[in-house]
Amino acid sequence: MIEDKNADNQYTPLENIGEFGLIERIAKATARGLDTTVKGIGDDAAVIDHSDLQTVVTTDCLVENVHFDFTYTPLKHLGYKSIAVNISDLAAMGAKPTSVLVSIAASNRMSVEALEEIYSGMQLACERYNVEIVGGDTTSSLSGLMISITALGTVEKDKAIYREGAQPHELIVVTGDLGAAYAGLQVLEREKAVFKDNPHLQPDLSEYEYLLQRLLKPEARVDILPMLEDLELRPTAMLDISDGLSSELLHLCKASGLGCKIFEDKLPVDPAVFKVCEEMQLNATTAAINGGEDYELLMTLPLYAHEKIKGNPHFTVIGHMTQENDPPLLVTNTGEMLPLKAQGWNSFQ
Repeated sequence: MIEDKNADNQYTPLENIGEFGLIERIAKATARGLDTTVKGIGDDAAVIDHSDLQTVVTTDCLVENVHFDFTYTPLKHLGYKSIAVNISDLAAMGAKPTSVLVSIAASNRMSVEALEEIYSGMQLACERYNVEIVGGDTTSSLSGLMISITALGTVEKDKAIYREGAQPHELIVVTGDLGAAYAGLQVLEREKAVFKDNPHLQPDLSEYEYLLQRLLKPEARVDILPMLEDLELRPTAMLDISDGLSSELLHLCKASGLGCKIFEDKLPVDPAVFKVCEEMQLNATTAAINGGEDYELLMTLPLYAHEKIKGNPHFTVIGHMTQENDPPLLVTNTGEMLPLKAQGWNSFQ
């Protein structure tokens, strides 16, 4: 876990230094100087040199009380996560991340030091993924904190991986494990309710460390493409699992014009998820397919790939694509076939 600054520090109101003073402090805290950055923070726009490569751009918003809760979200973790989730989108396109733009809307209850702590988490993520903050915007907010990240990357011409390339009978593969972020959220929401009743009670969350890490400090799977290249494999379709496996599978099926079958007994679920689901009387399969925020990769691969990834702990074959106009289905442990529904994250519900 990333450690936050000492809570006893003196804090500076934003109004004391103003927007431009804040930008100067941010520029100093995030300065790097990558070769691709011609001009970074400090002008009307950034200038990035990507030579003859294609540029891939993605953007994502994190909104207080919608995507995060300050009751249990450390500032530095929030900064790290805001970068990582955008890098995940670039990884899903087969792109190499290069630069990010950061826009923040903050209320007057936030101190300069709090924002610097968020940016320090962003900087750690930038160092982890070898990218650079090259600009953005800062403004005020009347309804809490909002962080908007735009991430840029590069990919060789005609090498981007889309959602639409899956073919009938191809393998459906996921990386890592599923449902841990959702289970971590359930733990934190439970402890938040306990804290409201008894603010003096400090919970011991050590046994849930993996689940909390998956929720509060997810990692983008930038390691997967090099692995696939070493195996001489290339996904025919790919996307990251942010809104839940079921939602992402429906996106994949719609884009490719095909159906799919996935199998309940093939879903990769960490034992810690089963433990929390048992504690809270939740269904572990529901957590795995609908939980969201796993930031693993979902892909389709040709049938011959099975021999190459068999036994590799980073990849799990969970099913296969079916024919055009076939429905997306979940085959349960009892052999029942249930239609997949988009029950994962929905920003407007």
